Amino acid sequence: MLDIQKIRKDFPVLGREVYGKPLIYLDNAATTQKPDTVIRSLVDYYENYNSNVHRGVHKLSMESTERFEEAREKVACFINSKSSNSIIWTRNATEAINLVANTWAQEHVKSGDEIVLTAMEHHSNLVPWQKVAKDKQALLKYIPLTADGRLDLTNIDDIICSRTKLVSIVHVSNSLGTINPVEELTAKARKVGASVLVDAAQSVPHMPVDVQQIDPDFLTISGHKMLGPTGIGALYAKEDILESMEPFLRGGEMVLEVTYEDASWNSLPMRFEAGTPNIADAVGMGAAVDYLSAIGMKSIRQHEVDITSYALDAIKAINGLDHYGPDDMSQRGGVISFNSPGVHPHDLGTFLDRLGIAVRTGHHCTMPLMRMLGVPATTRASFYLYNTKSEVDVLIDGLTEALGYFNDGSR
Repeated sequence: MLDIQKIRKDFPVLGREVYGKPLIYLDNAATTQKPDTVIRSLVDYYENYNSNVHRGVHKLSMESTERFEEAREKVACFINSKSSNSIIWTRNATEAINLVANTWAQEHVKSGDEIVLTAMEHHSNLVPWQKVAKDKQALLKYIPLTADGRLDLTNIDDIICSRTKLVSIVHVSNSLGTINPVEELTAKARKVGASVLVDAAQSVPHMPVDVQQIDPDFLTISGHKMLGPTGIGALYAKEDILESMEPFLRGGEMVLEVTYEDASWNSLPMRFEAGTPNIADAVGMGAAVDYLSAIGMKSIRQHEVDITSYALDAIKAINGLDHYGPDDMSQRGGVISFNSPGVHPHDLGTFLDRLGIAVRTGHHCTMPLMRMLGVPATTRASFYLYNTKSEVDVLIDGLTEALGYFNDGSR
């Protein structure tokens, strides 16, 4: 059991009030709050060893380089990568996916090839592949959903077939909370010679993720969704694949030797990190990994199972409120999206905000999924290691009050 009250003291923002009410932050799928240790790591960088990394011979540059590369090692260990050379710093998971789409895919995807996605993908794991498919005259195929928001694998052997070049799938849906069987799908892709990308932006922060066990070719991570700063993320890719890929961006740092006529590329991972990197936020992401590792990802996952199950039971008991995604907590992350016919999610979210409750409203960058569900948008509550059941109780009271207000026939 986590000591939630002790954990909450590590997050300064959780002590503030909103409209005279204690802040209840339930928008963790969008971004998470930051503990003191992460905040202090940024201040420490800028106050004590701010300098550019690599090649500098002075003390500050060597200290900055050491902390920068230590953070890379921490991320590698966190997901059980064999080598830190497989970790490429990016701005976020979206940029990591675009890196693969604009390098590996441009070389390997050919006319008539097929790219397999799921019907629940975030725009970041959909729009880049739409462009690749158009550029290469390839075909996009989608794994459909069951009525309760799980992947329908009934015809999976027809979907992942000999024409499949890439299977690119979200690990945990940011809209439905569904935990997808990425290990099973990776194995199916391997049988037909296809490559695999896993969008792990919503899984790495919330549960143990082992790239050697899942065995993807690529896996993407977003730092700000795992207690780290914004503007930093990472691409994991198998080292031999990275060695064969052309650089995404070209310029300083990623080169080995340059003449007026040509250039050769640096070794991994710098080959894919052109220009001055986001040093401070990489250090901050390393601090976030330290914080999560000290608590333990199994414990964090168990806490989220407990609190999400508690919230889901309470939401299901509210008349006039539809919820989406599986009820089985072994297949659901800490996300609950819901909708009330006749009450727009933005109105519901605004009402809750006045009670100090921060939730997300909208299509959550899954517009095709919303159309499939037959709704313009949903309200989403998403939980993390610092949320409590008492906060869920306030949410439920707020939802009940809001629905009573908006459904009052006199209004």
